[in-house]
Amino acid sequence: MITNRSTGFIAAALLAAAGTTAACCREAVATTLAGEDAIASAPADATPRPLQVIRGARPWLAGAAPSLRGKVVLVNFWTYSCINSLRALPYLRAWNERYGDKGLQIVGVHAPEFAFERDPAKVRTAMQDLGVEYPNLQDNDYAVWQAFGNEGWPGFYFIDAAGRVRGYRVGEGNYAEAESLIRKLLAEAGHDLSAVSLAPMASMGVEAQADWSRLRSPEVYIGYAKAQGFAALGGPIRDDPRVYEPVSSLSLNHWDLAGSWTVKREFARLDKADGALRFRFHARDAHAVLGAPADGQPVRFRVTIDGKAPGADHGVDTDAEGWGVVRQDRLYQLVRQHGPIVDRTVRVEFARPGVAAYSLTFG
Repeated sequence: MITNRSTGFIAAALLAAAGTTAACCREAVATTLAGEDAIASAPADATPRPLQVIRGARPWLAGAAPSLRGKVVLVNFWTYSCINSLRALPYLRAWNERYGDKGLQIVGVHAPEFAFERDPAKVRTAMQDLGVEYPNLQDNDYAVWQAFGNEGWPGFYFIDAAGRVRGYRVGEGNYAEAESLIRKLLAEAGHDLSAVSLAPMASMGVEAQADWSRLRSPEVYIGYAKAQGFAALGGPIRDDPRVYEPVSSLSLNHWDLAGSWTVKREFARLDKADGALRFRFHARDAHAVLGAPADGQPVRFRVTIDGKAPGADHGVDTDAEGWGVVRQDRLYQLVRQHGPIVDRTVRVEFARPGVAAYSLTFG
């Protein structure tokens, strides 16, 4: 998810800190850059003292602030329900393992997109589930984001042992170039990397890299603040319950609702059992960011593809019959296709009310 940074974006980000979603992201389809522009210099409005910003920031999500003196520091801006952030994690974990005792310190800056990601307890649970073991800051008010001049999720800043930003990139891809820069900065700081392997990194499940060549569907938001492609006649009724009827057919990259839903700024919440969400997509993978009911009880859901059980094309959070369970506020992988990629319709039906649908993402 990336954005062109502007005064309007900063204002939106500050609203996000007050509990409103910032309208700041678009799907990072075009961020697999190549060549010498893959890692750029720091943004023009970035702080000249990045380590001072990190040292002064609070709160740390687990333990005390790390020692950064004399370290090569990689700062990663991310948020735990963002598919673009999740697909970067295998590389961050591998770099932490390879270079953590060779002078590299990775610092995560968790800047929330949705209100539920502002809860430190939920972020700590996500970090544990995702195997994120390096230190992380919770940046609910976007103070660190603004100081760095960051432009999206995931954002990467490469800081040398003298505290200078030597590289910056936003979005996915170009991990070989990123690791090459890490090694260069560590070598400049006097670290011997001759025994450190450059073996390929494995990425599986929801973290597997996107099939960019066949991806034709962008991220879609369900809440009315940023909703696009909603096929219902008259659009959503804001903040009030409504019974929605599915349309007769969906065109590519359009979606609809069935059943009784209340559409809020960030999400749509199901008011009665047996409601459904449909989307017409073109991609290998389909995901949904879903929230559990306020009562904390799990909600079963069932996914179908063109009206049929997914079979071998089920995602990591569903089985061959399409069944899954919402237990936490997070991203759920619904579909991973193994055959030809064509336009398909995914339908998600929920067995009980209270579940919230935030967004759909693809890969």
